[in-house]
Amino acid sequence: MPASRQIIISTINEFLSSSRNSLQNVTGEKAWEEALTGFSSGSDPLYQQLKLDIGSFYWTPLEIFSLAYPTITCKQEDLTIVSWVLPQTAATREDQRRQKKYPAERWSRSRNFGEETNLNLARHLADVLGHEGHPAVVPVLSPAWGWHTSERYGFASNWSERHAAYISGLGTFGLCDGLITEKGKAMRCGSLVVKIAIPPTPRKYHHHHDYCLFYVTGKCRKCISRCPAGAITEKGHDKDTCKKYLFEIAAEYAKSRYGFNSYGCGFCQTAVPCEAGIPRGLR
Repeated sequence: MPASRQIIISTINEFLSSSRNSLQNVTGEKAWEEALTGFSSGSDPLYQQLKLDIGSFYWTPLEIFSLAYPTITCKQEDLTIVSWVLPQTAATREDQRRQKKYPAERWSRSRNFGEETNLNLARHLADVLGHEGHPAVVPVLSPAWGWHTSERYGFASNWSERHAAYISGLGTFGLCDGLITEKGKAMRCGSLVVKIAIPPTPRKYHHHHDYCLFYVTGKCRKCISRCPAGAITEKGHDKDTCKKYLFEIAAEYAKSRYGFNSYGCGFCQTAVPCEAGIPRGLR
C-alpha cells in the first residue's frame, strides 16, 4: 500500500479512535464506528457527467481545487478525491429502529455533534496532507459552497458527498437516495480533494442501484413505509417533502425534546435490509 494512502487511512482511523469522535452526551460515547475509505481520480469521467446531469453550478474536482488554490497549476489527473463513510454505532441504530415518527436522541446527536466530528475530521485530514506537501480542499467547507436549483432535480448543492463516495467505490444508491455501503446505509460521509496521485478504489458494482433490493428484485419497499413524511414512493425520493419534515418537524422536535439544534431523521436508514450492510443476495 503506497505510503500516502496508508497515511490517509491511518489519520482517519486515529481521529475516530480519539475523544474528538463524540456524540457529546453524558456517557461520552463515540458518534461513529470505524470508517470505510475510498479513492477516486479527478479525471474520472463520472465527475464531469455529474456536472452535466445536475447543473453548471456543480463542481468538478479540478474546479473546486482551482477555486481554493488559484496560483497552483494543476491538471485533473493530478488530483485524488478521498472519500470516507462513517457508520452509525449499533446503539444509535437500535434506538432509531424503534422510532416511528420522531428521531431518537442518539440519532439527532449524530446529525449535529456527529457531523461536527465529520467536518473536524475533514479539516484535520486536510491539515495533515498539507503538512506533507499535498494541498487539499474540503468542498463543503468552501465559502463558495451552497444550495442551488437543478433544472432536473430541484434543490441541490455544488458538491455531493454521497456521489463522491459512489465514484470512490464505497456504495450505490437506494430507492430513498441513501448510499448503501458495505457497512450499510445508516451512515454519513465526507470527502476532500487533494493534489496527489493515488490509485482509485475499484468499483465492485456496475450500476448506481446495484445494492438496492427494490431496483434489483422489484421487492422490499421497506424505506417507503418507514418514512414518516411520506417522501418516498416507488418513483423515488421527493426532496421537497423530505426537507419540509426535516426542518419543520424533526428540527423542532429535537430542539424542544432534547435541547439542541438538529434536523436528523434517519428513518429510511434503519429497520431496513440495508441498514448495516449490503442486503443478502446482492453482495
